[in-house]
Amino acid sequence: MQAVSGRLPATFAALKHPNYRRWFVGQVLSLMGTWMQSVAQGWLVYELTGSRLALGAISFVGTLPALFLMLPAGVVADRVPKRKLLIVTQASMMVFAAVLALLAWTETLQVWHIGVLAFLLGVANSFDAPARLALVSELVEDRQDLQNAIALNATMFNLARVIGPAIGGLVLAGFGAAWCFALNAASFLAVLIALLLMVLPRDVGHQTNRRMFADIGEGASFVWRHPVVRPLILLVGVASVFGFSYAVLLPAYASDVLKVDEAGYGLMNAAVGIGALTGSVTMASLARRGSKGRLLTFGSLLFPTALLGLAAVRNYYAALVCLMLVGLGFVSQNVLANTLVQTLSPDALRGRVMSFYSFMFFGTAPFGALLAGALAQRFGSSAAIVIGASITLLFSLGVIIFAPVVRRS
Repeated sequence: MQAVSGRLPATFAALKHPNYRRWFVGQVLSLMGTWMQSVAQGWLVYELTGSRLALGAISFVGTLPALFLMLPAGVVADRVPKRKLLIVTQASMMVFAAVLALLAWTETLQVWHIGVLAFLLGVANSFDAPARLALVSELVEDRQDLQNAIALNATMFNLARVIGPAIGGLVLAGFGAAWCFALNAASFLAVLIALLLMVLPRDVGHQTNRRMFADIGEGASFVWRHPVVRPLILLVGVASVFGFSYAVLLPAYASDVLKVDEAGYGLMNAAVGIGALTGSVTMASLARRGSKGRLLTFGSLLFPTALLGLAAVRNYYAALVCLMLVGLGFVSQNVLANTLVQTLSPDALRGRVMSFYSFMFFGTAPFGALLAGALAQRFGSSAAIVIGASITLLFSLGVIIFAPVVRRS
């Protein structure tokens, strides 16, 4: 292991830990499939309905379960072995993708099928997200490698986001949506194998006789009282509701504003991934250095500013540049927010604290998706992006002014 560690540059320090290395490889392959399905599903919904509101509605249905289940899921993640919980959630998501592929292949797929399966996927994701985030600290033996591991998590996500949508757009154009769904189902095997190969002596859960609401309240109290954790989680929530909802509108923006086809839309998603990949690799390289708060502040301002630029342009290549900056800013903000929240949380509360983080990141998304779809239907895609980006930018400025402790973290 020393030999492996010695060959790894600081950017990839967490990969010297065997469990994390297995997780990294499995997740990269699985996430590529997830992005392929996302590209195909969004395009298919818009093709079937021609409605921007439908795009928002499907996203709303898919993320709605998180609103009710994410916080109880954090308690579950603290009480049971996280690896076993993830095996169940990942296997469930594999089945849902396979059903979607079967319906598409038999040409019986309807929008309501997509809605039902999106809802079931949202249920699985509600339990998957806090366990997945909290598991990272148990995959690295050296806590100094935690930020690097979290940054590499973002790197794997965005590496998949670069490759997955690009491949997904080509597969969608050449073979149809069914193949995107089928390849996603197959990709879950990679992460399931990685989970089965892990040896995690610390992953035993924290047994308690207290009621679930008491456990949720304990986590909520910690989040609310902490001077850094509270503004960070609120920042993540506002960016998710008003900023990141732009992603729901990308199929309509690509088709109606930029006049591009499926492959062009896939490259737009890939452009976000390139920027995000650049940001995550940079954050991984700076993992053992200071200035986390200043870098987070930079990302929180860059993200909405780049969105405003995206709404203003009508040239495809200028839009790709803006989308790369969107990805860079968003991941810079969230890698560092995730790192600070995890490092400031005690072990026994980490699952619950990360469930609040996940709730603000995923659980609030239904409202953002529905709001974005409604605004786009009424005023157009560009105007909807401007409104969301402006609110996000104002809140980021508010954190800088009223919570300076974040900038100094």
